[in-house]
Amino acid sequence: MTTTTAPLARAAASSAIRTKKRFAILAMLFIVTTINYADRATLSIAGPALSKELGIDAVTMGYVFSAFGWSYVIAQLPGGWLLDRFGSKAVYTASILLWSVFTLLQGGISFLTATASTAVVVLFALRFLVGAAEAPSFPANGRIVASWFPAGERGTASAIFNSAQYFATVLFAPLMGWITHAYGWPAVFVVMGALGVVLGLVWLKTVYTPSTHPGVNQAELDHIAAGGALVNMDQPGTQSRSFAPDSPKLGYIRQLLSNRMLMGVYIGQYCITTLTYFFLTWFPVYLVKERGMSILSAGFVAALPAICGFAGGVLGGVISDALLRRGSSLTLARKTPIVVGMLLSTSMIVCNYVDSATLVVAIMSLAFFGKGLGALGWAVVSDTSPKEISGLSGALFNTFGNTAGITTPIVIGYLVKGTGSFNAALVFVAANALVAVACYLFVVGEIRRFELKKAP
Repeated sequence: MTTTTAPLARAAASSAIRTKKRFAILAMLFIVTTINYADRATLSIAGPALSKELGIDAVTMGYVFSAFGWSYVIAQLPGGWLLDRFGSKAVYTASILLWSVFTLLQGGISFLTATASTAVVVLFALRFLVGAAEAPSFPANGRIVASWFPAGERGTASAIFNSAQYFATVLFAPLMGWITHAYGWPAVFVVMGALGVVLGLVWLKTVYTPSTHPGVNQAELDHIAAGGALVNMDQPGTQSRSFAPDSPKLGYIRQLLSNRMLMGVYIGQYCITTLTYFFLTWFPVYLVKERGMSILSAGFVAALPAICGFAGGVLGGVISDALLRRGSSLTLARKTPIVVGMLLSTSMIVCNYVDSATLVVAIMSLAFFGKGLGALGWAVVSDTSPKEISGLSGALFNTFGNTAGITTPIVIGYLVKGTGSFNAALVFVAANALVAVACYLFVVGEIRRFELKKAP
């Protein structure tokens, strides 16, 4: 093709009907994140039967729940390094396969029940390994959305993959409850682990960067690039070298941590994630031990608030992007759903003053809806992360957020054991929602992309 005809060919391609492969990529992100959260929740569903069989008290169970959080937090920055160095596809594939294998292996703990203390140690270790393997997942989600979606679609895209955490409960809590009831708690881990291995192989064959996807056309590439998508993020030769042994990575981290906007976002995410881990770990136990439901019933009942959380999660992104398209500032568009959602989440305290199980489920559904509405942190990360180190920035954000995966299960375990009820635990969780509101209203300020200075 001559130099004269090449621009004409590109212009013709750009004027063609745009493909929509970015939505197929988003669908894969949603499916993978659903399995991700389902595997995190396996222990909460199997927990009541498992703890009874092993003789585990509330405090010990809290520490076992926290095992995932410890390694998930520790591995965030290394996970961000791997993503920036080797790209999202390869690292995410390894992540899916590893966490699925470690989930499957938890089913073998039933063979160690003759020595309960050994079983607890092995269970803690395997949950620890699941957390480490899952560490790159959400920073990878943020990177993929940043590379495939323009700013005007990024809030909805981020909300959709993030809402998979609620869909995971809707779909898998009843299923895992039934499996536990029909086949015993070890079967939950085996089924979910095997499902994840299959999904990892599918992911390897279906996910590409925008510039390498065989089905994307130039019109779609032009559309997403014009909207600020980082389409060449993982192209060969463009991966960040900022994590080489002689690189100034600590200087970059200091820049991120010294920025008031980012610190407000990070602390707010810790508080929001406290709500997430309450619902992921202790909520089914709350239904069984505080409200007298069976494990089978709790699995189905837990799905009802999750449906509301899913609806809120999608709606939060839609509202945010709609505000942006109508001329609102990025700051107003992102903060409005977050603040309103977190205020709605505080309604869970009312459960301390009602006896009706039906009313409790209704209140928790409203709280879960609010939590979903306000879960726009990953959209904010996509809007604010420096393009040179988006993996590191997302990992640091996730480190702060998922520290709640350590503290929440342990704090609630002590509160339940010390008070004999979940009343104080609900107050603790709701208080975190109020702190998140304060962060976004008084600390974050204007939401904009952070520009790195040259690291020392």
